[in-house]
Amino acid sequence: MNGKLSLVATPIGNLEDITLRALRTLKDADVIFAEDTRHTAHLLARHQLRKPLQSYHEHNEARQDRKITAHVIRGERVALVSDAGTPGISDPGFRVVRACLKEGLTVEVVPGPCALIAALTASGLPTHEFHFAGFPPSKPGACEHRLRELNGVPGTLVFYESPHRVVRTLGMIASIFPRREVVVAREITKKFEEFRKGFAAELAAHFQKNRPRGEFVLLVAGADQGAPGGVVPAALSGEAEAA
Repeated sequence: MNGKLSLVATPIGNLEDITLRALRTLKDADVIFAEDTRHTAHLLARHQLRKPLQSYHEHNEARQDRKITAHVIRGERVALVSDAGTPGISDPGFRVVRACLKEGLTVEVVPGPCALIAALTASGLPTHEFHFAGFPPSKPGACEHRLRELNGVPGTLVFYESPHRVVRTLGMIASIFPRREVVVAREITKKFEEFRKGFAAELAAHFQKNRPRGEFVLLVAGADQGAPGGVVPAALSGEAEAA
């Protein structure tokens, strides 16, 4: 039997968001490599699956890449999962895919939940063109520099952000993109899912008063989109004119 690596998308919140194909692939796998084996063990237990689990995360990628390719070369079926969503999207996965392809091995994707796609499609911002920029740099100077680099990029900009930095990042977006519509998506597919739309300064003020909780996706209208109707809140009009 020919071996293969399967990239299996798993729920980002709502545990019902797993496909029949994903469950079959996990059931048929000889071994599952997971970003957090404890987290994945809970998912498997929910679906009455018992499989060998090994870790694959940002701190052991180089070593585990070789182990995974060895499994596939031996003809085994290997499944790769992250804590939530699609492996390789702001999670480990890219390196081992490249390693397997370099060896001429089969790589398949078992599509499913992905926070950036879920947030984008429900945001009300244009979806025909978008730019996913992952997590902004953690250091303020580097974060500001990265945002300015994206100033002229057409299409909707999409970022992931932690609750600890979301107010700071929204503040920087407000200073760099004062005229652009912004959507904050929080806790997607979970009980307290929330989408808030407005200008970045308004959203930053909201989350200063209301403690940010959960996982965030930030969406910013692209350079070709501007503000809806060209309207800028009065509190931002002077700053916008100066910009």
